[in-house]
Amino acid sequence: MFDYENLRLIWWVLMGVLLIGFALTDGYDLGVAALLPWVAKTDSERRMVINTVGPNWEGNFVWFITGGGAIFAAWPFVYAVSFSGFYLAMFLVLAALILRPVGFKYRSKREDPAWRSRWDYALFVGGLVPALVFGVAVGNVLSGAPFRLDSDLRSFYEGGLLGLFTPFTLLCGLLSVAMLVLHGSAWIAIKVEHGPVHARAKRFGTVAGIASILLFAGGWAFVAFTKIGYRIVTTIDPFGQSNPLRTTSEPFAGAWLVNYTIHPWMMIAPVLGFAGAALALVGIRRSSEPLAFAGSSLSTVGIISTVGLSMFPYILPSSIDMHSSLTVWNASSTAKTLGIMVFVTVVFLPIVLAYTSWAFKVMWGRVTTEEVRTNPDFY
Repeated sequence: MFDYENLRLIWWVLMGVLLIGFALTDGYDLGVAALLPWVAKTDSERRMVINTVGPNWEGNFVWFITGGGAIFAAWPFVYAVSFSGFYLAMFLVLAALILRPVGFKYRSKREDPAWRSRWDYALFVGGLVPALVFGVAVGNVLSGAPFRLDSDLRSFYEGGLLGLFTPFTLLCGLLSVAMLVLHGSAWIAIKVEHGPVHARAKRFGTVAGIASILLFAGGWAFVAFTKIGYRIVTTIDPFGQSNPLRTTSEPFAGAWLVNYTIHPWMMIAPVLGFAGAALALVGIRRSSEPLAFAGSSLSTVGIISTVGLSMFPYILPSSIDMHSSLTVWNASSTAKTLGIMVFVTVVFLPIVLAYTSWAFKVMWGRVTTEEVRTNPDFY
């Protein structure tokens, strides 16, 4: 039905959709958890904030799991390099994410304030650390990872955990935190009753919105004026078999901005990143929660899309070996595998979307202090 080139493009787009879906759904969960100690001061307030995400957070995590499985099936080279090279960083994320379900389930088992406070900070760590590390990981993808492939296409990672944290990658990490905190604050504002928590969420949302704009602009300047970026110096056959060793790359200042010159329509992505955050700020100022949440969602879509469109056709460039960079054309599975996966996606993705929409509809409504105090089913 589709030729090999188009199947590769389709799965590059689908990976972007899965990442954006994760950021839009589980992203506000992370933002809410990162805000928990700051927007809620009393036990009732914290329970109210927790219950804004309590009914949906497990379902939202499906996007993350599906994304990992899709990388394994569609981009096996990317899976092999990233999951082995970034192992310690992923373990750090996993350890933080484990705190979330445990915190949700155990926090209200005892009425002891110290017990609940410790679990509140566990939830905070479970929100902040993944948001930061995910952004740092994206920064390392943009700047190139220190890996190489041998003649048998075995991957060798030659970096360490501390090497992942550079000024540029930390900037990306802070942008990720600001983006998700803005999204989380907009979600809290739309889900809790008007009162102290609502007002604090708006204040933190304002700070996060301004920080998102400034950090996104800083990342753009970093990419424009430093040697963060790569270009291909050999011809790649979009229909050829996957073999990264046939590709030659070199670092080049401003390389991640070239696509915007060749394809001006791609500027929609960074414009959305800036305009969405600005729209969220307008929504916060005008006390329009739907407008603020729509703005934070558009900003998230724009920022993530900017990374993908800037790097195309790269997926994971190598910073130490000019023949090991992974691209859309040289790192995919076979055409048969991609075709079967497209069929599976066409069947199951609408089901996931329909179920998610139904779940949000059923669980919709503001969480109030009275409900938290009187409903035994609340966290």
